[in-house]
Amino acid sequence: MKTMPNFLGVLFVSTGLMLAQKPDFHPNQLAPYVPSPHQIVERMLELAKIKPGEKLYDLGSGDGRVVIAAAQKYEAKAVGIELSNRLVKSSQEEIKRLGLSANASVVHGDVFDADLSDADVVILYLMRDSNNTLKPKLEKMLKPGARVISHDYEIEGWKAQAEEKVDAFKRNHKIYVYRMPPQK
Repeated sequence: MKTMPNFLGVLFVSTGLMLAQKPDFHPNQLAPYVPSPHQIVERMLELAKIKPGEKLYDLGSGDGRVVIAAAQKYEAKAVGIELSNRLVKSSQEEIKRLGLSANASVVHGDVFDADLSDADVVILYLMRDSNNTLKPKLEKMLKPGARVISHDYEIEGWKAQAEEKVDAFKRNHKIYVYRMPPQK
């Protein structure tokens, strides 16, 4: 079968079928890459009330902006987990350029394989269904008192400790703040 890529990200197959082709596509991809505006990143980190040395994970870290801001401003031990090799590489380069390698890193990986048991804070900018798919893992792995901060999408069945609307880039964004309850 002959194939010919075009510049719009669609693969034309000689049988007449069109198959979507995404760079770095992975079957466990939980959301498209959409960077959070810097104003939202700052507010999410403020709402997380991060103390120096706390461990923060950004699940689906994209370009690493949350990880970098958490390490720079809050002196957190920040780890991003990202499926895109391209985004991991560029994040790692930026972390190195800024001299943050001691407190910040972005690793290539699947959030479903990640050990989050030492997390004090988890940042999410995934879709609602993705948050709900990830919810059992978070409930199982996160210690009591860990904070989960979600940009735009709630986690169904959890009661947010706080919800805040923030205007950025001509639209309202919503930030949800959750705290893991004591173990039963």
